[in-house]
Amino acid sequence: MDKIHQLNLRYDNSKEAIEERKAFLIKHKIGVCDIVESAERNKIDASDLGMRNIKLRNILGYLREYPSIETLLFIGGNSKNGPEYFFRKHLKEYGLKLELVSNEILREHQFHFQGRYIQTISLTSSSGSANRAIGSMPLYKQLKASNPQFNTFDFRVMQYQEYF
Repeated sequence: MDKIHQLNLRYDNSKEAIEERKAFLIKHKIGVCDIVESAERNKIDASDLGMRNIKLRNILGYLREYPSIETLLFIGGNSKNGPEYFFRKHLKEYGLKLELVSNEILREHQFHFQGRYIQTISLTSSSGSANRAIGSMPLYKQLKASNPQFNTFDFRVMQYQEYF
């Protein structure tokens, strides 16, 4: 979001850095949360696969509380322990399921909840491990061939800017 909106955010652990981000999100009415409320790990790393004893956040509760929400963006896909995977699991507890709208690189689904349709978009993960998947995508290869300076970060920015 920093690059898309040219925010020139601070990259440190200061209160100012936190406030910059919060102000931007509030101004643009963007809510952010992790679908995992808590989990345990044997090894301390960022791998989704390393999580166990996972407790999911009640996303449907947020949708009840905030009826203006129309779209959920998942940063990552449907791989095991990814956000779309967990969200499907969460919906299943309520007898709901995602309906496929588009199966392109940005998979789009929808589901019916409390008299409205909520759209979900699965964006490519921002993790470094997703770089291999991006590198194998035909669109990325085409863009990289036409501009050798183009990289996986640029690809994500291109993808994310449509939604942010």
